[in-house]
Amino acid sequence: MNAMERSVRRVRHELKRRLLEVRQVERITPGFVRITLGGEDLAGYVSDGYDDHSKLFFPAPGADRPDIEGSPVMRDYTPRRHDAAAGELVFEIALHGDGPAAEWAAQAKVGQFLGVGGPRGSFVVEGDFDWYLLVGDESALPAIARRLEELPASAKAVVVVEIADKAEERELTAPEDTTVYWVHRDAGQALLEAVQSLDFPPGEPYAFVACEGNLAKEIRQHLLEVRGLDKRWVKAAGYWRKGAVAVHENFND
Repeated sequence: MNAMERSVRRVRHELKRRLLEVRQVERITPGFVRITLGGEDLAGYVSDGYDDHSKLFFPAPGADRPDIEGSPVMRDYTPRRHDAAAGELVFEIALHGDGPAAEWAAQAKVGQFLGVGGPRGSFVVEGDFDWYLLVGDESALPAIARRLEELPASAKAVVVVEIADKAEERELTAPEDTTVYWVHRDAGQALLEAVQSLDFPPGEPYAFVACEGNLAKEIRQHLLEVRGLDKRWVKAAGYWRKGAVAVHENFND
């Protein structure tokens, strides 16, 4: 397939706040909790892009449900899986730090409630690429895992993920021709250096990068200026920024 047949398009969705019930809570690694939500309010929910963002609205301390019509504490999260037929919406929340999301997820129980807003829209990648490069830290793992599951079985993928330590590694459902590099912070490894040391497969890739904002910009710069990737097919985002709260930045021309 030539580049003219490849494209990215933005799809807008109806904005709606939903109150959903916790149906299942799973500790998938020491530092990650998977939350499955459901309920009548889920009807009409749409998530077309692997890196969509929904707002999660958290209950006030001591409450079992948020006031979604008011001004609850909220954070952006990627829908890990949406199954309209089963009436399920899944999010994965990292337990690091002491923010409202991590605190809520650490005590989450079946029967509690969580508010969900959006996504406002989806960024849909169309057409087949020679290979796919997926780079990120823990904040990007839900998007990366979802992208791998949604790729064609014939796709080739290279994945580089920075995590705290080996205990945070997990099985990823992916095309057979997928190589995963886990970058361990406790061993002094770093995401940028791991990307710089990669031997890229031949052909034209689509690259997705999501991590701390300044680092995402550095990796994007390396991909464009050193590796010569086509900027149309590189999406880089800052899912968080050191010293800031609730940040999401896109670094695309």
